Amino acid sequence: MSDRSFRFTHAITRRPAASIVNGLRAVDTGTPSLDLMRRHHADYVAALRATGAVVVELDPLEAFPDSVFVEDTALCLPEGAIVMRPGAPSRLGEAAEMAPHLAALYGEVRRIDGADSFIEGGDILTTETEVLVGRSARTNAAGIAELTRKVADWGHKVREVITPPGVLHFKTDCSLLDGETILATARLDASGCFAGYRVIHTAEGEEAAANAIRFNDVVLVPAGFPRTRDALVKAGYAVQEIGNSECAKLDGGMSCLSLRFRPRA
Repeated sequence: MSDRSFRFTHAITRRPAASIVNGLRAVDTGTPSLDLMRRHHADYVAALRATGAVVVELDPLEAFPDSVFVEDTALCLPEGAIVMRPGAPSRLGEAAEMAPHLAALYGEVRRIDGADSFIEGGDILTTETEVLVGRSARTNAAGIAELTRKVADWGHKVREVITPPGVLHFKTDCSLLDGETILATARLDASGCFAGYRVIHTAEGEEAAANAIRFNDVVLVPAGFPRTRDALVKAGYAVQEIGNSECAKLDGGMSCLSLRFRPRA
């Protein structure tokens, strides 16, 4: 089994801005605590660094309340990076801010630039064999079609899938555990989009645990979902829990907080 889908040498994160209390959210469950979010974010960065990866921590962007969620700004592949075109108008500037940081680490950076194209990294799950992209309120057919063209000469195959109604991003409900295994909610798996993969379901009532990340030898999961955590441990994964209560108030999870990659030399 190949490990290229979860072996990373680099990650990019961005520290939360004070303006994050004004960030987008589907349902208002309370104003996030900036201090607690910063502590959780520091724990997250430390966990990535503990695997031996180089973590680039970018400064806060006060003009963009949601800018801590860097994953939505780009797709990072070994051959190069693709700068996204977020479907939320207030987030378009975040992608432009990320582009020069990617250019410093990659030989080639491409951009989604079609006027009708919208696509966010939270809707993209890259496996060993394909790039799954969920159509959602933030990612449209034009964005998926443009991404398909942008990565074709790099040898990547894109497959469009559907994000369940009421779910913000495709990866809100799933994450990659290894080259052949997906952690997913039962509602997403029921669509059949993971046929051919081994699927571990989140425990009932713990659907928010589906947004985890496999980063080198550890699976980072949001704290507070003990049955899903125990299922992952039983399946043989090294699991580390990270506090995510404040980002969750803004529909954010483990994958949202970093861009993870292994650029070719």
